Amino acid sequence: MARSTTVHVCSACAHETPRWAGQCPGCGEWNTLVEEARSAGRRGGRGGGALGGTARGGAAVAPVRLGAVEATEVARLPTAIGELDRVLGGGIVPGSLVLIGGSPGIGKSTLTTMAVANLTGAGRRTLYVSAEESPAQIKLRAERLRGAALDIPVIAETDLGAVLATLERERPDVCVIDSVQTLHAAELTGAPGSVGQVREVAGEIMRVAKQHRIAVLLVGHVTKEGALAGPRVLEHLVDCVLQFEGERERTYRTLRALKNRFGSTNEAGVFEMRGDGLVEVLDASARFVGEATHAPGSVVLCAMEGSRPLLVEVQALVSPAQELVPPRRVVSGIDRNRLALVLAVLARHGGVATGSADVFVNVVGGVRVDEPGADLAVALAVASAARGVALRGGAATVGDGRDGGALRGRGAGMGDGRDGGAPDLFAAGEGDGADGPAPGPPLACFGELGLTGELRTVAHPERRIAEAAKFGLSTIVGPDARTLRAALRAALPGRRRQQAA
Repeated sequence: MARSTTVHVCSACAHETPRWAGQCPGCGEWNTLVEEARSAGRRGGRGGGALGGTARGGAAVAPVRLGAVEATEVARLPTAIGELDRVLGGGIVPGSLVLIGGSPGIGKSTLTTMAVANLTGAGRRTLYVSAEESPAQIKLRAERLRGAALDIPVIAETDLGAVLATLERERPDVCVIDSVQTLHAAELTGAPGSVGQVREVAGEIMRVAKQHRIAVLLVGHVTKEGALAGPRVLEHLVDCVLQFEGERERTYRTLRALKNRFGSTNEAGVFEMRGDGLVEVLDASARFVGEATHAPGSVVLCAMEGSRPLLVEVQALVSPAQELVPPRRVVSGIDRNRLALVLAVLARHGGVATGSADVFVNVVGGVRVDEPGADLAVALAVASAARGVALRGGAATVGDGRDGGALRGRGAGMGDGRDGGAPDLFAAGEGDGADGPAPGPPLACFGELGLTGELRTVAHPERRIAEAAKFGLSTIVGPDARTLRAALRAALPGRRRQQAA
């Protein structure tokens, strides 16, 4: 009887068994056996691994002191897409593996096709491997793109052996594989996209790419939670992990680096989807600020996308909840758990009770903000929506942001938060909204909320202030307000008018 070419390995204890079972015979864990290709030097059972203490017969390697290592400058391959090159750290490194993940229809194939088209037009050898689409379907997408998109060599193949043979024969400078979850290794019996298949496919592609210095762009699927699908080893295996985010119904897309061995992970690129492909948004703040409203529940957040400041509008809506229905918390662009924290602090230390109301918060434009500096913007937007009063940029004077230094609270009635009782003028439903939209520029803000109601400093305050001042947002509420209650007093003019009366 022919010996099986595969073995099932437990991901918890590395126990090996020739057949799959629901429970690992070695450690007793359930659903941990994964099918893998059997290597020539693999031994069965627990003793075959490194824990068994068995020598593998390899030759000893002399270690080299790091000071004696000669580091050579790596010549990158620029894609002529500025936002993509900046996130990658200056371009694609030869022989590197770049994993690009994102929701279906977000624009992953469009982005990779544009990058490969620019490289083809620059005289680089390229290859596009499609395991999901036929060449005719790829041509339909390439016809609407600019550049040398129609000159890209394409193969439609799902067999891993055929793809590796093509790579060894063609030896391209850059190769796109769309997608890694749809390739199939004939040695394994699992379906394409399974843990064993993805691990084997990625490992073999990495071996060929490193051997022939082929830069490979792997397109990956994501789960319904938004995380990259497949085994976690896939992310550890590649050199760079890029996350393409956005909403298909909206035009803006954000590209972030979650891992980058050849550059920084503090960079992000912004694109806009148009009929002729993705277009770089070099000054996203101008578009978002230009579309900002002055209605109650609207505020401009001075956020940071990597090392670049970005101004986005945060909107909130507070409405009475229906009877016998639990209040809803609906968010878009921020973490839902973060909203729950902000609402709790707002109720305890700001006097804005929303326990019996539906709260909706949206970051306009489909942008997702994950930094804690958005806490104050969410709090002010919810308070403004609950009070029914617009945040007047010209009324509150909490630092003008023109000196580039720390924010200074200079407004009358700003308060220091030492009066003890919660204010009673910010209850949901109060305020008639008769003031109408606020004239002049909208209010800008940033800051992290502490659980005791204090405002904490966030990274790069000078860049945030300078970006807001560049677009005429002279009124900025920031961490120098010290407490949430002080920020509410400064930002909501209705409280000062009633106090003066």
